Amino acid sequence: MLSENDLRELVDFVIPDPVVSVYLNTNPSDGNSDAHKRQLKSMIRDLNLTKDVEAIERFFDHEYNWNGRGVAVFSCNSQNFFRSYPLGVPVRNLVQISDRPSVKPLAALVDIYGGYGVVLVDKQGARLFSFHMGQMREQEGMLGEEVRRVKHGQAHHTVDEQIDRNMKDAVEFAIQFFEGNHVRRVLIGGTEENVISFRKLLPKAWQSLVMGTFQMPITASQNEVAARAIELGEKSEKERETHRVEQLITAAAKGADAVIGLEATLEAANNNRIQTLVLTEGFRKNAFRCKSTGQLTLKPEDTCGSDAEVEKVYDVVEVLVNQVMRSGGEIEVVFVTPGLTEVGDIGAFLRY
Repeated sequence: MLSENDLRELVDFVIPDPVVSVYLNTNPSDGNSDAHKRQLKSMIRDLNLTKDVEAIERFFDHEYNWNGRGVAVFSCNSQNFFRSYPLGVPVRNLVQISDRPSVKPLAALVDIYGGYGVVLVDKQGARLFSFHMGQMREQEGMLGEEVRRVKHGQAHHTVDEQIDRNMKDAVEFAIQFFEGNHVRRVLIGGTEENVISFRKLLPKAWQSLVMGTFQMPITASQNEVAARAIELGEKSEKERETHRVEQLITAAAKGADAVIGLEATLEAANNNRIQTLVLTEGFRKNAFRCKSTGQLTLKPEDTCGSDAEVEKVYDVVEVLVNQVMRSGGEIEVVFVTPGLTEVGDIGAFLRY
């Protein structure tokens, strides 16, 4: 399973030698392993890097178990570098050769499917799940005291008090679990009554991370929980993307530490001002880099000077993503958001 340390290693791996990056969709619903292998061979057959091609084919022939829905592979034979990451979510087929691993698709997947926490709650206890990139990372449960029915005529406050204690214990347990698993999105399942009670007891900081709620028994299977989490996560992510893009465009219009469009975004990146890079999934663009300063630009004559040496960058968005992540910034990749496309498919919230 891809971890933050894995992603950091890929981001920091920048060398003069060519690195082959392969993303292969292996979703069973899109074909069997033989079909996916044929797709892979057609993707890499024209690569003029024999040792890397052999390493990639060897991995898929003998090591990959074909149980996932996608996989990312990175190979640089000259540096004895080979990494593979099975994924629990499908990916778009891609091959790229560059001086660094192509991390843009992985950054998009982490942004959408990374760090989900799910809690199933009832009056006595809770089950906690941590999902990352569509795969379960951890599961725990807690059980409070049994809630007993009272006889007719007895006071009900003791039952209510017990339910309240159990719910508070469940909230405390959930927070510890979520913190330990670096959860940044929360989904709550159970009866409507239990979900409302649990959510009210969450501290405000955690309430702000709740992306959705759903009805599901605490006894539900892991697969049922995972499927519901992905479904709700994708729905809430689309809503969040729309709101986030609106925030970006409004802030840029007001000059409030935000920019839109590739030219302004490149300028902000050159000055190390980007806190959060926002881009449309699949957006690519050619640009230039000044060899002496490393600055990225669409107009080398203005940025680098008329006599300066420049090199063409065939996917400047990939370089931008890598650069922002290396400087500690964040990446937000949006899918179907016409508002961002209308302003150039890219923008950024700035540090200052």
